[in-house]
Amino acid sequence: MSRIGKRPISLPKKVTVDIKGQHIAVTGPKGSLELDLPGKVNVTQDGEILLVERQDESRTARERHGLCRTLVANMVDGVSQGFEKRLSIQGVGYRAQAQGSKLTLNVGYSKPVEMNMPQGIQVAVENNTLVIVTGIDKEIVGNIAAQIRAVRPPEVYKGKGIRYLGEMVRRKAGKTGKK
Repeated sequence: MSRIGKRPISLPKKVTVDIKGQHIAVTGPKGSLELDLPGKVNVTQDGEILLVERQDESRTARERHGLCRTLVANMVDGVSQGFEKRLSIQGVGYRAQAQGSKLTLNVGYSKPVEMNMPQGIQVAVENNTLVIVTGIDKEIVGNIAAQIRAVRPPEVYKGKGIRYLGEMVRRKAGKTGKK
């Protein structure tokens, strides 16, 4: 039995779940998410608890059991609390600016890099160097944060670039001069 898959998912107040076969829809105060579960896995609701069970003991059912439980738990967390990723910009003259659903990054290129955010994703900038990406879908929030980081990944010699808040970048010593 999957250690993750057998754990029940508790539903917070104001979160409703609609299960129709392999299709699951979760609605909460922040919005609604839908997911089509793969075969061999079922979700059942027992009051305020969701249980993810596999239909048989085949290899594919065992592989998908924990995955589906995590996906459904992320949906429940997303519509009730939401997800957030924070990125820090380090470097002289590097800064970010948010205008509505557009993020503008000035990170040492000849022109600013403009990124449009998809529907359901909000981006905020604090102190011109802290970018906060929020949304209800954990996968999309993580992908957008990774795309922002990929504009200028942290550099190992001076440490300049965009990194996740709290990310440690190993620094290299660089060249040693003639003596």
